[in-house]
Amino acid sequence: MSTAPALDPTHTALLVMDYQPAILTALPEGGDCEALLGRMEGAIADVRANGGTIAYVRVGFTEADWDAIPGTNTSFAPLAQHRVMHHEDPAAAIHERLAPQDGDIIVRKIRYGGMSTTDLDQQLRERGINTLVVSGISTSGVVLSTVMDAADRDYQLYVLSDGVADPDTEVHNVLLHQVFPSRAHIIDTVELHALLRAD
Repeated sequence: MSTAPALDPTHTALLVMDYQPAILTALPEGGDCEALLGRMEGAIADVRANGGTIAYVRVGFTEADWDAIPGTNTSFAPLAQHRVMHHEDPAAAIHERLAPQDGDIIVRKIRYGGMSTTDLDQQLRERGINTLVVSGISTSGVVLSTVMDAADRDYQLYVLSDGVADPDTEVHNVLLHQVFPSRAHIIDTVELHALLRAD
């Protein structure tokens, strides 16, 4: 059984980050994308059923966003150069199996972190949310950036170990087992289900 504290759904948000077709295609062939999406469907349903908040973060660019990316940005300059991930491109949409519903938070970002180029933090605070369950693709990108940022903003953090994935399995494992535990409780979707009902 998890040693993580029980979750109060009224103050908890599940972050579903970068679950977009274009990003999911970067995962290793051996990884079971369908199983990953299935676990996330279950986690979203669990949090909804218990009165928690679902917050979607996706990456997508406008022409102005691309034009504003400096050539010195080694991660994002190539995206701007090749005009990749336009915000209206279906490949940049939230995956249809995880589609948002009315009342969910949805933000569009233009860098790695879920908060650095969005009003996500403000929207969460306005709803009284102080606890985040983090999921996303990829572990070394949006998940790492958002966990570090949210920890600095004093959120109570849980990382959903079977709701994050990365093209590099070794980096994924180092982050999950050696970096994140100093900032977050590491749980899986089964533990999430139990912690939502542990009060």
